[in-house]
Formats: sequence, structure tokens, C-alpha cells
Amino acid sequence: PHGQKGERGIPGTDGANGADGADGANGEDGNDGLPGQDGAPGAEGAKGETGAPGNDGAKGPKGERGEPGQKGLAGIKGQKGQQGDDGAQGERGPEGVCEPDDYHPCNCDTHTVVRHSQSTESPECPTDYESLWSGYSLVFFEGNGYGLSQDLGSAGSCLEEFQLVPFMQCSSSDVCRHGVRTDKSFWLAVDAEADYTVKPMTSIDEIEQHISRCTVCLGTQYILARHSFTDTAPECPEDFSPLWEGYSYVMVTSSGVSGGGQDLASSGSCLEKFYLPTFIECLGRGTCAYYINNLDYWLAQNPDITQPGMWGMGNVYSGLSDILDQGVARCTVCARNTA
Repeated sequence: PHGQKGERGIPGTDGANGADGADGANGEDGNDGLPGQDGAPGAEGAKGETGAPGNDGAKGPKGERGEPGQKGLAGIKGQKGQQGDDGAQGERGPEGVCEPDDYHPCNCDTHTVVRHSQSTESPECPTDYESLWSGYSLVFFEGNGYGLSQDLGSAGSCLEEFQLVPFMQCSSSDVCRHGVRTDKSFWLAVDAEADYTVKPMTSIDEIEQHISRCTVCLGTQYILARHSFTDTAPECPEDFSPLWEGYSYVMVTSSGVSGGGQDLASSGSCLEKFYLPTFIECLGRGTCAYYINNLDYWLAQNPDITQPGMWGMGNVYSGLSDILDQGVARCTVCARNTA
């Protein structure tokens, strides 16, 4: 008979390793892993072969016009042609005139005419004349006792600015003086009351109210003045037309030997109005006045043309009516027709 089971014994020492078992069967494929990181760039490959030409592109827009090219070289002169046959004789032409082939008739000359209003208003130019400037009517200068007159038909008699003495006196020592007491200027006057008893005027505003205005005009017609020596204005010569009628003005004098005259062919010798006194005197000391010793000279009438010589000697015309009717001659300023 078996006895009672004894107590568990102490574990024994490990045994030697057993021989390797046979390989087990392959397991099933696992799931795909996560994508790996990009690898480093590979080395540059060799250049590929040239590809075939591409198709033509669409037609582009029209470009801007280019700059003109340089002038080409002159062509070679051609050979002289053969002489042609003689033409048939033409008909006789009209009678010609002795003029150059390029003759073109024109009125290319220009002429100036000055018109004086003998008032404080600037006058208008005659028809077909254009105004160049307006100003004040200067008659003549006096310096150191010597006078220089201005033709009232020339542009120099119409100064654009008014000064009592518009000139200065200069010596060889490089010194000039403006407004020397003995220097004078004389201006065409307006129809103002001449009071010889009052003191000379000193206010420039007051003085200018006694100075005639003028206008310089430019046109293509030649100008001349014609004097009748009667109380009737003369007619213009053939091919001339009248611009204005007036009174035949000759010259002015001041104290001493000073004075000045007009060219009787000039429009300045035919004033449109008759006033006495005709001019006013201004001094270098800064005053202007009418002086009793200033004299005007006018062409006189010759009522009896059968008695030439010393016309009207001893006649005295007193009063404006007698002077106009029997004394002062009339004139006409004429312009030559251009057509």
C-alpha cells in the first residue's frame, strides 16, 4: 500500500536547452506602414535631346509705326533721251506786257499819318488805317535858346507820355541835368480859355487838361496835304481821296529867335480845328502857361487871285469870324487810292 504523499521537494536545477523546433508557418501580411520622408535630390541628369518644333502661335497685334528711315542714296542719272519730233506751230499769243515773269502787283509800302484831336480825347484813325499808339501832341523843343520843331504829321509829334520838359541837357563832363530853367517844350493846345493874367499852372492834372491828344496811324496809302489859299477846302488830286479838311498851319514862334514850322506837304500843316492860341508853353521850372508873345503863323487867303504878289498887305482881321471868313486859308489831307 502506498503511503501518504510527501511534501513538495525543492526545485531542481535548469535542464539543458532543447533542440530548435521546426519553423512555424508564415503569418499573414501586416498593414502598410506610414510614408517615408522625401529622399535627398538626386544628381542632375544628362541633357535631353532637342524636342520637335512647336506649332505656330496666334497672330499678334499690329505694331506701332516705325521711325522714318534715312534718306536713300541719289539714283544714277539716266541717259539723255533722244530729241523729240518738232511740234506743230502754235497760234499767235496775246500782246504781252513788259514785266518780269514773277511780277505780282501789290501795294507793299506802308505810311504813317498822325491825327491831332486838339481836345483831351484821343482821335480815331482814318478809314483803312490802324492805330499804333496814342499820346500827347508835341510842337517843338527849346534848349539853351535853340529850337527843334516836330512835324505834326510825323510820329515824333505824338509822345506816349507827357512831361513838362521831356529832355535833359548833358555836358562833356559826364553830367546831365533834367529840367533846366531855360529849357522849354511847346504842345498843341485844346480849345481852352487862355487867361494871360493868371499865374502859370503848376498842377500836372490841370496842365494835362490843356494838352491836345493824338494818334499815330499806319496804312498803305500815300498822304499829302493841299492848300487852297481861299476860304474853301481844295479838292484832292486825281486818284486821291480826302481824309480830312482843315486850316493851313505854318509855324509857331516864342520869345527870341525860337520857333518851328511845318512841312506844307505834310498832314501836320492841316489842322482840323482853328484855335487861338494854338499851343501852350511849358518851362523847366515846372510850369505851363499861355504867353502873349507866343505867335502862330497860318497860310493866308488870297481873295483876288488876279493880283499876285503881296496879297493882303496891311489887312487886319479882328475877331474869330473875320479870321475864318477872310483870313486863314483852308486845306485838305489826301490819301492816294490803292485800287
